[in-house]
Amino acid sequence: MLDQRGRLLMAALGFAGCSMLSYDRALHALRTWLDSWPGVGHVAVGMHRQGFDLQLTQYDDRGWCATFYTTGMEHSPTSATGTAWERTAWRATQRAAWDALKQADDGELSRTSASRTRNEWSA
Repeated sequence: MLDQRGRLLMAALGFAGCSMLSYDRALHALRTWLDSWPGVGHVAVGMHRQGFDLQLTQYDDRGWCATFYTTGMEHSPTSATGTAWERTAWRATQRAAWDALKQADDGELSRTSASRTRNEWSA
């Protein structure tokens, strides 16, 4: 179960992933805040507070892979809790964070055990 900060982060990531038109001022402000390198940092810190570590890797022109692992667990592909490939680092981080938070909120993820990897963006 997520704490209040985790639920707020999940809500922000959910809205950032919406396909609403960009002329919506609130959504534009949220995307401006999250779709940047400082945004990656904000998501990483928020996820760390929820018990997750971020691994972010660029693969030449193929894009970015963001993976969240449970803090304190061995970081291997089988212990990943959220992962995403995207063209930009911030979008990959947002999608992977959403995946990990969704699993934690659904009760699929125990903070002391590894979980299977899913790659979905919306609820």
